[in-house]
Amino acid sequence: MKLNRTTQRTVEILKLVSKNPEGITLDEICGKLDLPKTSAYDIVTTLAEMGMVNVDRGQRQRYTIGLTAYRIGINYTNNLNFINVIEPEMRAFAKEVGKTVFFGVRSDHEVVYICKTEPENPIITTATVGTKNPMYCTSLGKAILAYSDEETCGQILARMKFKKHTERTITDRESLKKELERVRDQGYALDEREVEEHMECVGAPVFGPDGSVVGALSVSSLYKPTEDYEQLGRLTAKKAAEVSKLLGFLGKI
Repeated sequence: MKLNRTTQRTVEILKLVSKNPEGITLDEICGKLDLPKTSAYDIVTTLAEMGMVNVDRGQRQRYTIGLTAYRIGINYTNNLNFINVIEPEMRAFAKEVGKTVFFGVRSDHEVVYICKTEPENPIITTATVGTKNPMYCTSLGKAILAYSDEETCGQILARMKFKKHTERTITDRESLKKELERVRDQGYALDEREVEEHMECVGAPVFGPDGSVVGALSVSSLYKPTEDYEQLGRLTAKKAAEVSKLLGFLGKI
C-alpha cells in the first residue's frame, strides 16, 4: 500500500516532538527528519492550530506536544482499561457457554476482532484478533450497526459493498435494514451461517458511559441443528448488558 507522504511526515514530526519535552526548533526537526523547511513549517503550523503541538515563542520558536495530542493519548489509555474490564467477563462467559467468545469494534464499514477467549476445548475458527469481517454478515457487525445512531448507520450503509459468502449472506441494503430492525426488537444479532457455512454466531451490543455503542460481544460455534441459538442470543445479550454496566452505562438496553 502506498503511504501518503504528508501524513507520514506529520506522524514522524509528532513522534519527534513528543520525545523532546524541553521543546524542539523547526531547524532541528528538519535536520533530524531530513525534511524541506517549507514542508515542515506548513505541517507544524497546522499542528499548532489544531492543538497537537504548542509553540514557545521565545528567541527561537520551540515546539512541544500539545493538549489535543495528550487527550488522544488519554483516550487510548482509557481504551486499554476498558479491555481490562471486558476480558475477565469474556473468559467467564466462554467457560459458561463452552464456546468461543469475541469482542469486536467498528472499523469504518467493517468489524475488527480485538479480543478472543476460548473454552477448554475450543473449536477452530478462522477469526483471530486483528481480523476484519464485513458488518452486514456478522453478528458483531449487525449488533453494532443496529444500535449506532441513525446518521452513522446511514453513512456506513451508503459505503457498503455486499459480497456473497454463502447462500445465506445478505446482499442488499433493504434486506439489511429489515435485519437491523429484527436485531433491535430482540436485543441480539444472528450470523446464520452467512460468513462460513459451518459456523453460526450470536452477538449483542456493548455500550459505554455516554450510551453510545462501543462494540459488541459474540459467541461462535459449529452449526448444530439442535442448538437453540435464540436462547444463546438472549444469554449473550444479558452478558453484554452486564459488561455495559461495568463500563459505566446506566441506561436501559
